[in-house]
Amino acid sequence: MVIPIKDERDNLRPLHNRLRQALEPLRAPGAAPALTDYEMLFIDDGSNDGSFQILEELAAADPRVKVVKMRRNFGQTPALRAGIDWSSGDILVTMDGDLQNDPADIPMLLAKLEEGYDAVFGLRKARQDHMLVRKMPSWIGNWLIRLVTGVHVKDMGCTLRAMRRDLAEALPLYGEMHRFIPVLAQMHGAKLTQVEVRHHPRVAGQTKYNLTRTIRVVLDLITVKFLHTYLTRPMHVMGLAGLASMGLGAVTLLTVAWMKYGTPHPVNMTGNPLLLLSALLELVGVQFISMGLLGELLARTYFESQGKSSYVVRATLNLEPHPEQRRAA
Repeated sequence: MVIPIKDERDNLRPLHNRLRQALEPLRAPGAAPALTDYEMLFIDDGSNDGSFQILEELAAADPRVKVVKMRRNFGQTPALRAGIDWSSGDILVTMDGDLQNDPADIPMLLAKLEEGYDAVFGLRKARQDHMLVRKMPSWIGNWLIRLVTGVHVKDMGCTLRAMRRDLAEALPLYGEMHRFIPVLAQMHGAKLTQVEVRHHPRVAGQTKYNLTRTIRVVLDLITVKFLHTYLTRPMHVMGLAGLASMGLGAVTLLTVAWMKYGTPHPVNMTGNPLLLLSALLELVGVQFISMGLLGELLARTYFESQGKSSYVVRATLNLEPHPEQRRAA
């Protein structure tokens, strides 16, 4: 369990109890799905309400409670990255610490994962949030993300999810990319599914979400779309924009010439604003193509200088270890 928290003092003890109630039966003989063991890793992302003191007490009483305390508030994505890095399980289940996610749904996620999926995402049923502040922006954001990326997970913002460790470690989590985990997972070729989960109203603490996050979602979506589609071929997006701009500039210039020589009432070319527009479009087109060339150079530097691969392998059969693995050994 990976649980980032920020100022959730009053929710931590009930959450710990509900997690034990959900997970302990899975360790019994014959349980399905079965767990050999589990850990509850709480990441305290700069809490100021005494949450860490509660976590200290829980960790002292239960050795399965692990705690990572951040030096300050870094945000949900870095906290989630820290949780993945410091966790030790083969399966990672993430959730918020506000008790709106229900730990009783965890066995269902694990059972679905055993069907061969790499990640199982929760779909909040009968969501218990404010309509205008939370639900409406979330619906719009989810629709926009699905439209732009082609990922058909309906509830991108549900933090209750189960992932295999190799996938979780491969996710490029930085900035505020936690909202796009289904998109990032699909970029890595993961087999995804979603299941309906319960959602409860917040009974303690204050929500950390507001309408300004909608703007940040749109900006991050542009980044994700570029990374998803054009990371290894930036010239395809920049060059296409450049050619379109230059083509439009040529059409505008021909229009200027036609207005000068092809009409009964000629329009002076030097006084025609379309002439300036055509020059501007040609200049913009050249700039886009130049940016595309620079992007190609940066992409090659990114992959070649760091030894990164532009592909991800799921499995191999009858093959020796990869050359890099042999060198590391």
